[in-house]
Amino acid sequence: MKRFDERYILLRAMVSDDYYPNFLVEKVEETILPVIRMLEAGETDLDVIQDKLDEMTLAINELEAEFEDHDSELETVARESIAETVEYILEWFQIDIDTETAIRERDW
Repeated sequence: MKRFDERYILLRAMVSDDYYPNFLVEKVEETILPVIRMLEAGETDLDVIQDKLDEMTLAINELEAEFEDHDSELETVARESIAETVEYILEWFQIDIDTETAIRERDW
């Protein structure tokens, strides 16, 4: 079982931008962590992985109103940061799912 790169900063652009409230960035991160844990456990079935990615993306969609309530939104920087993080995770674990497919359920 391969461990995730502990040096990688999830959602780097969002973390470093004051436009995004820290507690909400942490909530987005909390939706991503179960995907990482599943891959660390050795899951390789692409259908199972995509289902987990869909679940993650739908959970991020649910946070959109909360971002807006705090004068923020899941806009370009956030979209790119989330996509970049997902892409890195997929590459790290050598999962053959395109990033756009991985986050296909997004509303942002």
